[in-house]
Amino acid sequence: MKFFSDNAAPVHPRVMDAIAAANLLDSPYDGDALSQALDDRFSQLFGTRVKALWVATGTAANALALSALCPPHKGVICHRMAHIEQDECGAPGFFMHGAKLILAEGEGAKLGADEVTRVASQIRDDVHQVQPAAVSITNASEYGLTYTPKEVAAIGDVCKARGLKLHMDGARFANAIASTGADPADVTWRAGVDMLSFGCVKNGGMNAEAIIVFDTALARELPYLRKRSGQLQSKGRFLAAQLLAMLEDDLWLANARAANAGAQAIAEAAGDRLLYPVEANEVFVKLTAPEAASLRAQGFEFYDWGEMTAEGGEARFVTAWDQDAETVAPLAAAIAAL
Repeated sequence: MKFFSDNAAPVHPRVMDAIAAANLLDSPYDGDALSQALDDRFSQLFGTRVKALWVATGTAANALALSALCPPHKGVICHRMAHIEQDECGAPGFFMHGAKLILAEGEGAKLGADEVTRVASQIRDDVHQVQPAAVSITNASEYGLTYTPKEVAAIGDVCKARGLKLHMDGARFANAIASTGADPADVTWRAGVDMLSFGCVKNGGMNAEAIIVFDTALARELPYLRKRSGQLQSKGRFLAAQLLAMLEDDLWLANARAANAGAQAIAEAAGDRLLYPVEANEVFVKLTAPEAASLRAQGFEFYDWGEMTAEGGEARFVTAWDQDAETVAPLAAAIAAL
């Protein structure tokens, strides 16, 4: 049983069916009927007029969004453990043509409004220092913690006061919404978010993510940036089909709820081994090297999160849409028996 990442999960059958159904003659690039339907469908979801653009990867979604929000001579404030800093091989800086990521702190890889203020206040307003242009937060965070609408709004207020744009990396946005029950609008544009990277692949998609632009004035440049980066696929209808299938009958939430339930079952078994509250579909636990070896010998695959020693270490388990509470019961039992 693989708990490395929700990227390892299979494509949801309804998404696969939608891809097959899209295999018809239609206009190329984003001129097809499915791609043209994305703006309306996402506008319905968020309760406001948005621009939605498909791309193939989460890295592309984040990097392209930030390139539209931050000029090359400025920077983006983010958590030091943010995916854009730790796991995207410098793509944000590459897409932003050298703009800097300005690193901040926060428990569980979450940023707070006070921390954004602290970091921004330390930057002198002169030509010798990189000035911030935007803030990027991840929901759910890299340690599986979620943001409430109030927390995002507090950051949004700081951004507004300082003239900064706000981006949300929503690779696991569905898991965050399923966990908190928040209205998607309340935790995004109503709280001051300008752009959202809307995750699909981790939640049962094949190769489609979306950039959701709430400030539509910012959307004018994105189609050009997408083309220039090699992300404008000639048969974009197959990406649009996945996103529309995920939104149909709230499949995106059903999938996330199943994954979250699996994570909760593991968390209950882990007890005081838990390193962080489990608020989405990631579980971080304390294990020793022999305990980790024992779990692997039973067929459970997961990542060591840092160095694993005989004295102890950290491990990460990630559940996916096809790993609900019943499915993960063998792992839960194995952890409880350690």
